[in-house]
Amino acid sequence: MISKALVAASLKPFILSILADGESYGYEIIQRVHDLTGGQVQWTTGTLYPLLHSLENKNLLESFWREADAGPRRKYYRLTAKGYKALATEKQQWLSIHEALLKLWGPSPTLSPA
Repeated sequence: MISKALVAASLKPFILSILADGESYGYEIIQRVHDLTGGQVQWTTGTLYPLLHSLENKNLLESFWREADAGPRRKYYRLTAKGYKALATEKQQWLSIHEALLKLWGPSPTLSPA
């Protein structure tokens, strides 16, 4: 399982990246993260929704309601222009960290120490 600290640090770039692919709603975002990480990262609604609201308050996201094919209406989220800029900054920062770790671990890191 991935540490809580690393999961917390990755929340914003995950959300911005998922929404860069298109609008989505809460459960769909949670499921996408689960699928992308092979189940190693499992968010709850209590983790996701406060961050979605925070990003919306910072004008990185906007939300709207849409009728579902079955069941109640769903609140969808999409990136704003400011959100796309924030995603570019997140990518730059994460890629810098990734590159530094590859220098330490080599291009094909293994789980066992060298």
